[in-house]
Amino acid sequence: MRICRYSTDSGASWGIVEDDAVWALDGDPYDAFRRGARVGTLADVRLLAPCEPSKVVCAGRNYRSLLKEQGRDLPSEPFLFLKTANAVIGPDEAVLYPKGVRDVAHEGELALVIGRRAQQVGVDAAARHILGYTCANDITVRDWQHPSEQWLRAKSSDTHCPVGPWLETELDGVEDLRVRTVVNGEVRQDGRTDDLVFSIPELVSYVSAHMTLVPGDVLLTGTPAGIRKVRPGDVMEVEVEGIGTLVNPVRAWPEQA
Repeated sequence: MRICRYSTDSGASWGIVEDDAVWALDGDPYDAFRRGARVGTLADVRLLAPCEPSKVVCAGRNYRSLLKEQGRDLPSEPFLFLKTANAVIGPDEAVLYPKGVRDVAHEGELALVIGRRAQQVGVDAAARHILGYTCANDITVRDWQHPSEQWLRAKSSDTHCPVGPWLETELDGVEDLRVRTVVNGEVRQDGRTDDLVFSIPELVSYVSAHMTLVPGDVLLTGTPAGIRKVRPGDVMEVEVEGIGTLVNPVRAWPEQA
């Protein structure tokens, strides 16, 4: 099932996507719900980020291809960092390029959204706490990341965490999915989730041992080799096999009124 959030003249709502049709979601996406009335087609609504997180937790350096590219050894435990919730945007929304910087990079990823509260969860039980999977782009201002190593500042600018287009709740073969990032039609990143250092259940378990995950929280699972710069005017696409494509343009930070 594909669960989405969408906006119409009536405001934001949760929905269910079937082929090109959008149906209302009656109930709570984190609890009991059913399909409601037909809203229209995807062309009739504006898709929003399919999550409302209290936090976005990210696993860095979690693809073997990226570690090899960077000349790093395999980590002994997950390397975690946070993106703040203000960074989250949805499909087709613009990623804003901050003033005074020269190095802003894309990082296409498979992401998951938590559906049940997770605290001290074992690896074997981790999947029961996941509502669904989606695409994400961990935009990074590398001018602010290096050499000071201030990752929170580098990762949390407004608009710097695109997520979407929807949640896939029944994703088969999550341990071996293709993850690609395409910029202006050029393939920049092309990896598979079988290259993850730490699996998705291991990540959920590890994170929940250090902080409580609540429904709506987002976990980014890492990015493969091929991270490169983007500039205003670029169009980024993150494709995850079995889910779909997340598209976002890059635009210059607007002048203040």
